[in-house]
Amino acid sequence: MEIVNKTLIKLHHCRGISWKIIGSLLKEDPTLQLHKIPSFLSSLPPNVEKEIVETIHSNYVEELMNQYRYNHIHTIPFFDPLYPPLLKEIYQPPWVLYAKGDLSLLQSKKKLAIVGSRLATTYSTKVMQQLLKELVEEKITTVSGLAHGVDSIAHKLTIDHGGKTIGVIAGGLFHIYPKENRELAGEMMKDHLVLSEYPPLTKPLKWQFPMRNRIISGLSNGTLVVEAKQKSGSLITANFAVNEGRDVFAIPGNIFSPYSVGPNELIQQGAKPVLVANDIIEEWKHLE
Repeated sequence: MEIVNKTLIKLHHCRGISWKIIGSLLKEDPTLQLHKIPSFLSSLPPNVEKEIVETIHSNYVEELMNQYRYNHIHTIPFFDPLYPPLLKEIYQPPWVLYAKGDLSLLQSKKKLAIVGSRLATTYSTKVMQQLLKELVEEKITTVSGLAHGVDSIAHKLTIDHGGKTIGVIAGGLFHIYPKENRELAGEMMKDHLVLSEYPPLTKPLKWQFPMRNRIISGLSNGTLVVEAKQKSGSLITANFAVNEGRDVFAIPGNIFSPYSVGPNELIQQGAKPVLVANDIIEEWKHLE
C-alpha cells in the first residue's frame, strides 16, 4: 500500500490530470503499477500521458515532499490510515489531503461544519457567541472555510472558548486566501488544523471554492448554516450534506433580511432549526 500511496501522490502533482483520470487508473490497476496498463495511458491526451510518465520517473515530487516536510505539511493519500473515514463516503473524495496542524482532529468523533455569509451581520456573531461555548464544552470540533464572515467568526470563537477547529481552504497551503486571514491560518496551523485537497504551491482559483465545500461537509457529522442569501456557497455546502446523509441545521432569522432567506428556506425543506446549542447536542448523543 505504501507504493500505491507514493504513486498516488505523484499522480496528484501531474498537470492536467483530473479526479476522474486518477479514478480510472485505480480501476484499471488498484496497485497503480502503471507499466501494466500502457494501453490505458496511451488513450489519454498526449500531453497528459507525457506528464504522467515524466512525473512518475522523475525526482521532482520527492523534492517537493522534502519541502513539505520541512514546512511541517503532512500528505495524506486516500489509502492512508489517517485519512478521515467520513470523507471517504462523499462523492469524489480528494485523492490526497495536504494538512498542517493537529492531525488528531481528523478523527474527532463530533465535527460540525459552520458556514454562512462572507458579509455576516452582527446577528451571526451574537448567535455564534451564544452557541459555541456549549458546543466546545461538548468536545465538538468546528469545521469551516477560513473565509471572511461566518467562517472567520466560527474559527475565532472556537479558539477563544478553548475548542478545536479545522479550516478547509481553496488553493494550496502556501497561498492562504484571503490575505487578511493569514494570521488566523497561522495560529490554526500550530494548534488546530488547516487542510487542502491541492498541492501546497497551488494558487487559489474561483472554481475551487465551491468544490472545497464538499470537503467541509464531508468531514463533518452535520452542517450548521448561520446566515446565507438565497444563492450562496453555504447552501451548496448544505446540499452536499443532504446528499451525504449528514445532519443539516439552520439558524432561523428575520424574514425581512436577505441573509436569512437561505437558512429559513432550509428549515422549510426539513433542516432542523437551532435556537440553542442543545438542539445540536441532543442529536449527537449516540456519538459519545
